[in-house]
Amino acid sequence: MTTAHGHVPGRDQARGTAGDGTGAARTALAAARAARTADLDRWLASLLGGRPAPGPSAPPGPLPPPGPPVPDGVALVAVGSHARRELTPGGDLDLVLLHRGRADVAEVADRVWYPVWDSGVRLDHSVRTVAEAREVARADMKAALGLLSARRVAGEHALVDELRAAVLADWRAGARRRLAELGEMCRARWESKGELAFLLEPDLKEARGGLRDVDVMRAVAASWVASAPDARVQAAHGLLLDVRHALHEATGRSADRLVLQEQEAVAAALGMLDGNVLLRTIAEAARTVTYASDHLWRRVERFCAPRRTGPASPARRAAGARGVERHPVGDGAVEQEGEVVLARDADLKDPALVLRVAAAAAQAGLPLAPATVARLAEDAVLPPVPWPAGARDALVSLLGAGPAAIGVWEALDQAGLVVRLLPDWERVRNRPQRNPVHRYTVDRHLVEAAAGAAALTREVSRPDLLLVGALLHDIGKGWPGDHSVGGAVVARDMGAALGFADEDVRVLETLVRHHLLLPETATRRDIDDPRTVQAVTSAVSAVPGRERELIDLLAALAIADGQATGPAAWGAWKAGLIAELARRAAAALAGGTPPPPPALNGAGLALARHDGGAVRVAGAQITVAAPDRPGLLWKAAGVLALHRLLVRRARTSSPAVAGNGRPGTAVLEFTAVPEYGDPPDPAALEADLRRMLADRLDVAGRLERRARSARARPAIGVPPPRVTIVDDASSTATVVEVRAHDRPGLLWRIGQALGECGLQVRAAQVDTLGADAVDVFYVVDARGKPLTDSERLDEVRHHVLAALVDSRPAAAT
Repeated sequence: MTTAHGHVPGRDQARGTAGDGTGAARTALAAARAARTADLDRWLASLLGGRPAPGPSAPPGPLPPPGPPVPDGVALVAVGSHARRELTPGGDLDLVLLHRGRADVAEVADRVWYPVWDSGVRLDHSVRTVAEAREVARADMKAALGLLSARRVAGEHALVDELRAAVLADWRAGARRRLAELGEMCRARWESKGELAFLLEPDLKEARGGLRDVDVMRAVAASWVASAPDARVQAAHGLLLDVRHALHEATGRSADRLVLQEQEAVAAALGMLDGNVLLRTIAEAARTVTYASDHLWRRVERFCAPRRTGPASPARRAAGARGVERHPVGDGAVEQEGEVVLARDADLKDPALVLRVAAAAAQAGLPLAPATVARLAEDAVLPPVPWPAGARDALVSLLGAGPAAIGVWEALDQAGLVVRLLPDWERVRNRPQRNPVHRYTVDRHLVEAAAGAAALTREVSRPDLLLVGALLHDIGKGWPGDHSVGGAVVARDMGAALGFADEDVRVLETLVRHHLLLPETATRRDIDDPRTVQAVTSAVSAVPGRERELIDLLAALAIADGQATGPAAWGAWKAGLIAELARRAAAALAGGTPPPPPALNGAGLALARHDGGAVRVAGAQITVAAPDRPGLLWKAAGVLALHRLLVRRARTSSPAVAGNGRPGTAVLEFTAVPEYGDPPDPAALEADLRRMLADRLDVAGRLERRARSARARPAIGVPPPRVTIVDDASSTATVVEVRAHDRPGLLWRIGQALGECGLQVRAAQVDTLGADAVDVFYVVDARGKPLTDSERLDEVRHHVLAALVDSRPAAAT
């Protein structure tokens, strides 16, 4: 690990930044836009003058002889991206023909609009007097934003100046009302389009942090409420504009959404290494825009807030006489106008000052003032390595503020302070995660996890290790190989650099190394199998004497990690499994008898009383209880597939022995959703399940008939399925793990293949994460024993794999 003040080796490679090739490509794109704007202006001016020059797609050449003069009292005005000279190849022309009440204005308009339409360029157009345009801008926010950037293309200068002055005057006079309306529009757009920095297929224009937000910032600046976008925002805007330009050229059409299949081509056009570098560069630009936009909207909200009325209190009059009110919020930090700034006596040579001020802001739920962050970045001393206790405590206090820490961390990151404090952060900063389950880049996911862990600090004996462990748990994703293994090494070095004691460093290392232990084991293994609990207790024995502490830390980290990942990665069922596994591991560490498996729930107990089997359908939850027999799981799954249901989750309870030579009762619990359209009729589904239990329904035959009559689906680009025989996962069964793209009838196919191999499913854990199914089956042979012969195991694996790659249409289609 580098020191806080040291050079970060391979910084450009770690961040995925581009080199000279990108600079040359972007320069060419900017030149192309400028040339296109000039070409369009020349052509449009010639149309207004009555003698058209060659169209914008014609090769460059000498200008034609001057045509007739432009008619008096008219002007052609560009608005939008053309007005800003930012028109990309797929962009629309947005033109206004201004006039002073000319009776023949329709004829003048026709000689401009028709050639534009004939050229194939998309056109948004209007014909207005200044008064009409002004009235439209007062009523229509989109029109107002466009006219704020109005630029004369041809015609009377004074007419355009008059329009601009009128629109600006109205905008500034109604700023309080118009900016509040604009803020509501932006929030609705962000909610709809998401945050550009964290999307795998982002909308470059409309998503939060995209091109539209910079246009909005310019409009707010025109009201004089806030400053215009600074150089960093302008550079970020230029990058996003170049990406959009390259996207239009690569696709040959107007598009703002950068879909996965276009990313490599766009990266190549920009001189970047690959699509990952492209996404990383976009994320950095978008976060720059978002950070500046957040600060701007805070100023707008203060401006739009209702003004205080009535006489001022003596305290307010005194504060007004002294200047702006300032309230202490921490050592070296005060609140001023809703932001945290440096106190006048703050010691910039104190190595803990940066983190202490950040922690004070987060604990107070306030943002750091941008000027304060800039001054800290420029003048403040950073902690030496190893960190002193005060700096480490301040970091823990910052993370312990919970969600309020996220914005403060972002402020430090924007100023470059995070990578100076934690140099290894550079490798995960803005790193995309090409997995739809993850909703954030790696670095933002880590901060979100740490913020979520703050709510769990009362559940563990060492809150500081939980918070720092959450911050570092995926730090290995910036390095080659297994991120848990590599991350453990990085966490060990970072823990030592942060000044933790040696034994605490080992806890952090183990926490990062095994942060997936509980969720993966709980959801993919049978927790009733003694080897499952043994796997957990063995992992935490790496730090003798602190095993129970590690179990608690791992359980809390699993919750924080899952919640920060996204809704597809976390839910009540998963939380319950992890809690139960942690409880059993803790009991085993205490030397007690492992607790018995949890009893069936109320529905399962009621159903189990029916000897012949029983069924309960309650929305997406379907429960089947019946005497255990071979094929029960996959036959039930086949019935669900017949009703066009996708199995999102399935659990099988170990059969209870009934005695008297009768088989035990197996309870199958499914969560299933419609493949499309409305859910099936619950009564019809229940009836078919009952017929299946009574052996009066030919599930296989009906599925095969449907498969033969179904239309084949087009292939989609998904990774191939994988079937793994997991060694040493159980002493009483063979564990078969299947990973595949989810599709209707998948569980039926797997179960049927296992049945054809003469195997019985003793327990199953079936889960769908995003579009991927992760299914684990505990199987035994006809004698109830696990398989041991390697050839037999290979035969099972290949047979299941063959069933998954069968080119026939899915049986449940």
